Amino acid sequence: MFQQSPAPTGGNSNAEAMKQMGFDHLVHNFDPLGWIVFVVLVVMSFSSWYFIIANAIRNGMVRARADKVINGFWNNNSAQDAIRELEAQPRGEPFSKIALDAASAVAHHQQAAGGRLAESLSRSEFIDRALRQAVARESLRLEGGLTVLATVGSSAPFVGLLGTVWGIYHALIGIAASGNASMNAVAGPVGEALIMTAFGLFTAIPAVLAYNFFNRSNRLTYARFDEFAHDLHDYFATGARVEGVAAAQK
Repeated sequence: MFQQSPAPTGGNSNAEAMKQMGFDHLVHNFDPLGWIVFVVLVVMSFSSWYFIIANAIRNGMVRARADKVINGFWNNNSAQDAIRELEAQPRGEPFSKIALDAASAVAHHQQAAGGRLAESLSRSEFIDRALRQAVARESLRLEGGLTVLATVGSSAPFVGLLGTVWGIYHALIGIAASGNASMNAVAGPVGEALIMTAFGLFTAIPAVLAYNFFNRSNRLTYARFDEFAHDLHDYFATGARVEGVAAAQK
């Protein structure tokens, strides 16, 4: 009869080594560079999520109020009442600010009638200039945080990759120090490398998705800015509501 071979003794040691691949072991064995990479990824993640939440709230409020502000302006029979209603809008509401800038430009041009301003710029040109500046300003405000999201989305994987490379380097140092490639020597550093890679992707993916979403959402809002600005220009330049706009609002 064949004698029964003894059970392998490496199973328990391998199981113990696998426990070193957890996040707790990673934090307790960081070196200075590891801490730098980890802190940078944490800051990137919190920054991107802050702007994701802030932009989602802001864009949602802008789109929710857009129709109310635009229709309220066109359906108001009194210009003074319409301006007061626009002034009552929240500070961050862009459509009311565009209309108020146009109304302010009209009033300023009327006060300068007969002066050098009226001679150099016609009423239509002055209103057009004010509307362009207002649209550019409000468009720029909508882009707040997009640069951070783009930076995090493009750089976080490489920051995580730096942690991965550093973890693999530690694994090779462990092999050289122990003289063997046992699981005990490489489990911790390899776990560090894998976790840093995952952390970098976890930071970058939401930032990339959010950047693409907000970029498209902003393009739709920019189109409404331009449409509203053109209608405002026609209204304030002619002094009467354009029939096409009136029909569209009914």
